[in-house]
Amino acid sequence: MARMSLLSSPLLLGFDEIERLVDRFGKGAGEGYPPYNIERLKSGDDGVETLRITLAVAGFTRDQLEITLEDKQLTIRGKQVDDRDREYLYRGIAARQFQRTFVLADGIEVRTADLANGLLMIDLTRHEPERMVRTISIGGSSKLP
Repeated sequence: MARMSLLSSPLLLGFDEIERLVDRFGKGAGEGYPPYNIERLKSGDDGVETLRITLAVAGFTRDQLEITLEDKQLTIRGKQVDDRDREYLYRGIAARQFQRTFVLADGIEVRTADLANGLLMIDLTRHEPERMVRTISIGGSSKLP
């Protein structure tokens, strides 16, 4: 039995990539660590929209974090190594690994990343796509196969 999708309408042509992105998003959406915010910052004079992803990564250093962008997928990984020299009487802050993934739309670019006070802030910009109108001329008699 074929799987029905939201984008299976015959009027929506060429949206296969969006369906793959939705599938990819669904696979990584279950993890809740680390917590994060996504906010829209006030636009500047240039009219470019800026978005900010803020992740709570307390205890991680810059060297323990990795940010990659591949095929419209922004991935943030954190890896802490257990310090064997310490003897804990109580351990409530675990050294744990994480991976958080965000799928970016066309036109969104990663501008900067900064780590301060246990918060990793990644700024993204969205450039307004150029609107194009094109008239298609109808040719003369052509034979169809």
